[in-house]
Amino acid sequence: MNSSRFKLNRLPLTALRTFEAAARLLSFKDAADELNVSATTVSNQIRKLERDWKCKLFIRKTRAVVLTDSGRSLSAVVSRSFGHIKREIESHIGQSKRSLRIGIGPIFGRWIIPKMKSFQKEFPDIDLVFEHSPRITNAEMMSSDIQIDWGEPDSWFGLNSDFLMNVTYSPVISPKLLAEQSDLLQNISPTDLLNFTIIHQYDFSEWRSWMDLSGFPELNVETGLTIMDSNVALQAAIDSGGVALGSFPFVDPEVTSGILIKLFDIDLQPSRAYHILIKQHATPNPDISLFVSWLKEQVPESHIMK
Repeated sequence: MNSSRFKLNRLPLTALRTFEAAARLLSFKDAADELNVSATTVSNQIRKLERDWKCKLFIRKTRAVVLTDSGRSLSAVVSRSFGHIKREIESHIGQSKRSLRIGIGPIFGRWIIPKMKSFQKEFPDIDLVFEHSPRITNAEMMSSDIQIDWGEPDSWFGLNSDFLMNVTYSPVISPKLLAEQSDLLQNISPTDLLNFTIIHQYDFSEWRSWMDLSGFPELNVETGLTIMDSNVALQAAIDSGGVALGSFPFVDPEVTSGILIKLFDIDLQPSRAYHILIKQHATPNPDISLFVSWLKEQVPESHIMK
C-alpha cells in the first residue's frame, strides 16, 4: 500500500504525456514522431505504466493499437488535464497566437474560403491553416485538427463525426453554351441534355440517379467527359465544356451571378453528406468548438438535416 502511494504521489508526467499522445493518435509510431522520441521509448514507457499500475492500457495488434476500457477512461482524464495546462499557458504565460489546421477537399474550399473574412474579424487571435486533404476512412489518415469530409454517418473509424450539411445535385450550364441551342431556351427537357457533352465527376452514378429522379431512367448518360476533381469539373461547365451536375450550395454564387444557369427544379439529394471529423480522445481545444459553431452558422437552412 505504501509503495502504491509513493508511486501515485510522484506522477510520471513524461510517461503520461507519452500515453496521451499514443491514445489520441492510436499509434505508438505517430506518438513517437510527435514527441521526437523512438517508438521503442513510447512502448517502454507505456509498458512501465501498465506494470506499475497493474492494468492493461492498450491492446496491441499487428499494425495498430486499441485502447482498453481502462485506457479509454485514463485517456479522457489525461487529455482533459493536459488541455487545461496548455490553455493556461497560452492564456496567461505565452500569449501566443493560436492556430487550427483544417483538412478540406477542393469544392468545399471553393465555398468556405470567401466566408473566412467574417471568422477572422470575430476571432482575430486564431490563425486557420487549410490543408488539401483526400477522402479519409480512419483516424490514422487524418493529420489535421479538424477534417471536413463527405460520406455516410459513422463511416470513419476512430473519429467523432458531426453532421454539417446536406448537398443537392442539379444540372447547370453556361449561358453561352445554352444559347448555341436557341430552340431550347424557352422549353428544355431532361431529354435535351443529350445534345450537350455530359460532364461526370468520378463516375456515372450521380447522373444516372438524377435521370431516374427526373423520370427518364432510360436515357443513356454513360458517355461524355469524366473529371476526377470537382473544382475542375465545375470550371469545365463554366467554360462551356458541357453540362454538369452542380453541387448546391457550393455553386450558389455562380448561379446567382448568372455565370451558370440551373436548368431544372429537380434536386437530387444523395445519402452521403458533409461531416465534421475530430479525433477521439483528442486534447480538448476550445478553438475547435469555436470554429465548428461558426462553420455551422454558414450553412444555408435548406441544407441542414431535416
